[in-house]
Amino acid sequence: MDFYDKDLVSIRDLTKDQIEYILDLSKKMVPYARGEKVKRALDGKILGNLFFEPSTRTKLSFESAAYRLGCDVIDVSEMSMTSIAKGETLADTIRMVDAYCDVIVLRHPFEGAARLAADVSENPVINAGDGAGSHPTQMLLDLFTMREAKDSLDGLNVTMVGDLKYGRTVHTLAQALTNFGVKLTLVAPESLQMPQDIVDRLKRNGCVPRKTSVLEDVIGDADVLYVTRIQRERFPDPAEYQKVAGTYRIDNAMLRNAKDDMIVMHPLPRVNEIATEVDSTPHARYFQQAFNGVPVRMAILCAILGGDI
Repeated sequence: MDFYDKDLVSIRDLTKDQIEYILDLSKKMVPYARGEKVKRALDGKILGNLFFEPSTRTKLSFESAAYRLGCDVIDVSEMSMTSIAKGETLADTIRMVDAYCDVIVLRHPFEGAARLAADVSENPVINAGDGAGSHPTQMLLDLFTMREAKDSLDGLNVTMVGDLKYGRTVHTLAQALTNFGVKLTLVAPESLQMPQDIVDRLKRNGCVPRKTSVLEDVIGDADVLYVTRIQRERFPDPAEYQKVAGTYRIDNAMLRNAKDDMIVMHPLPRVNEIATEVDSTPHARYFQQAFNGVPVRMAILCAILGGDI
């Protein structure tokens, strides 16, 4: 599969075959991600980790993935640490970092920043989240988590709940799931429902999602419950956030109506949308999901930089 020296900016950059290739390669990476095996497949390579928006899991898992493969990391964690604080454009910053590394991982608060970076960089750019836009590596680790739990993605009933308007993880994941004939249910207050342009794209790909604001009515049908945080930082008006904060909460009482093998996922961080009592149930997969960022991002780095596993 030809990933070598390619950008990964959007779900639209990937075919179904390419997605399955990365998932298969991720499976092979698991023992390396756990430290049970060692292979320096990217020895001599350098990753430029540019995170201009807060991140724990994405940033650390990319670093862990790089180090597990013998790849060095140069790191910037906030704009104030770069010449952007002096007025340098993002394009010029990318051109400079491009000269110092072999691949750039960029997280940025503005939608479209990763595409701009890919346009000006000679080396590959991986989008680690751009505003309310796309998060393709999160999508891949989400698919990997589902496939590991369910053995197959084909025909799953996936229910997404919470902030579907601003949540870039669900925008990207919903589109990817149309490759696998899923049944998709979207649970949110009307003000936080999936944007119409995303819904139209889902329909063009053969998936007509069911919409509701009442989780109790649909939780019993779900194979996967994908919970998202209602994101205060994405709301232009704080008063609008206060109207919907805390709308949904998953606890053991809510899960009584769920299938025994239904899994609960969350891209994290959670605030109060999943009770901690759920952590010890067989449904909880969100911490495993966070770990899966390492083997999946190892697979992506190997595929793009030509590492041999």
